[in-house]
Formats: sequence, structure tokens, C-alpha cells
Amino acid sequence: MLMKIDNTLKKQYEEMGDDHASASEGTPLREDAFDLEDSEKIARIRSNVHEIMLTLGLDLEDDSLKGTPDRVAKMFVKEIFGGLHPDRKPKSSTFTNKYRYGEMLVEKNITLYSTCEHHLLPIVGKAHIAYISNGTVVGLSKMNRIVDYFAKRPQVQERLNIQIVRELQQVLGTDDVACVIDAKHLCVNSRGIRDIESSTVTAEYGGKFKNEAVRREFLDYINLDTNF
Repeated sequence: MLMKIDNTLKKQYEEMGDDHASASEGTPLREDAFDLEDSEKIARIRSNVHEIMLTLGLDLEDDSLKGTPDRVAKMFVKEIFGGLHPDRKPKSSTFTNKYRYGEMLVEKNITLYSTCEHHLLPIVGKAHIAYISNGTVVGLSKMNRIVDYFAKRPQVQERLNIQIVRELQQVLGTDDVACVIDAKHLCVNSRGIRDIESSTVTAEYGGKFKNEAVRREFLDYINLDTNF
């Protein structure tokens, strides 16, 4: 019976392939996700990476490879998956919109590095964010930090898009937030079909951005040549 269940799950995963769909807006986490200290997580991952490399037939006594398990473990916990821990969530200080600026504010070309949760391969691209203030504004760099925080976890691009918008809506106290992401997925570019030219574009529009004219204005700003 167990073998039959395992084969069924395997078939489902194979059918999913490179599908980027996700069933949840939240990152799938176990209830005990933060019970271990970072040092304990690093030790466990180090041991597991060591075993993987041995299984692949690599000589871990070689000077170039002996430190790899430790480097990978620290990178996973401290860097590329650092956005999993809520304590690392950036503090988003807001300010009163004293200038009474009522037009759209756009922060474009925010560099984005994330990791595909299906193959643990990089996602590299740009995020473009816009909001219309209802009396509150947020520091420009905070938008970059919010993108970075949610990107630093195993992701699917659609979920990342939604998480960024939901966070800014909560911070700013308005639904009028939008985000477009254009990114390359190395699970597509470097394996499987190996299409190095393709990229994936996703968008999440809230509030006034669901209006076609407002949405078009945002997209025009994104395409505006601002190279200095």
C-alpha cells in the first residue's frame, strides 16, 4: 500500500513539472519551523549536504570541496532562506503625507533574487512597485527591503507577488498597491527545456490599480526610460 501511495505522489509531482502554481498565499511552514536555533539548523544541513555530496561520489577531502557543506548550510540559513524567519522582517516606518502628494508613487527595477521551491534553483529578476497614498507614505528603501525579505525563501513567483502587495497594503493602510515582477527561473533556463531567453512576468493589482487607466499609467512608468 505504501509503495502505491508513493508512486501516486511521484506521478503527481512529475505531472506538475515546472508548474509554478501554488495553493496558498502564505509560505508553507510547519508549526515547529522556528523551534531550532540557527546554529542547530546549520549543523543539520551541513550533515545532510555532506551526505549528498558523498552520495554523488565527490571527494570531500579535496581542498576545494571540504568546506562546501558548511558554506551551503550557512548560506541556506543566514542568506538565501533568511526571509523565512519572522524576526528578520524589516521594520517599515511610515510617515504622514505632509506634501499631500496624491499621485502614484512608483519604485521600479528593484533587484530580486529568490529560489524556486520546486528545484531550489535561483530566480533572478526585477520587481516594480507602485502605491497611491491615502495619507501615509513609507520610506523608499523599505519597499526594496520588503521585496528582499519575501524573496529570501523558497518561492513561486505568483506567491511572491501577492506577499509583497499584501505586506505593503497592511503597512500603508490602503488597498491601492501594485507589483509587477519580471524574472528568469533557472529551473527553466538551466535545466529541463533550457530556454535561456524566456522570463516570467506576474502582477498583482489592488484597489485603484484594478482600474484599467490607473493600471496603464503604472505600466507606462515601468517602461519609461530612466537610465542616468
